[in-house]
Amino acid sequence: MKIIKGILAVIAGIIVGSIINAAVIFLCNAIFGAPEGMVLWDEESVKAHADKLTTANFIGTLLAHQLGTLVGAFTAARIAPFRKLVFCLVVGVWFLAGGIYAVSLIMPPVWFAVADIVFYIPIAIIGGKFGGALQQKKN
Repeated sequence: MKIIKGILAVIAGIIVGSIINAAVIFLCNAIFGAPEGMVLWDEESVKAHADKLTTANFIGTLLAHQLGTLVGAFTAARIAPFRKLVFCLVVGVWFLAGGIYAVSLIMPPVWFAVADIVFYIPIAIIGGKFGGALQQKKN
């Protein structure tokens, strides 16, 4: 039963983190604007409009990626029955893989690529530690 709960913790972390990621991207694009004609969920559209992305777009994307990872890892740690750090790291690696893919789609500024890739695992650890610490206090 603990294994099933652990698997559900990872799935829930990925789903919740993805929702946060998407919400922040939508919010940032509503605030800062997105290149005209760019469809966020279409790989070819993103590639075609990548040269029109502003620094604000990249900062919003970085914020979305890291907040999604933080909340996803937190969620996994809250649900995981044991070894909470392992489950939050699985969520962090999932988002890291997505971030590597996203960076490979376009040629972003170097600062964005480095920050985006480097922050996933530390942010997942922070989310997991916070989620696990809250759960331990509750018990």
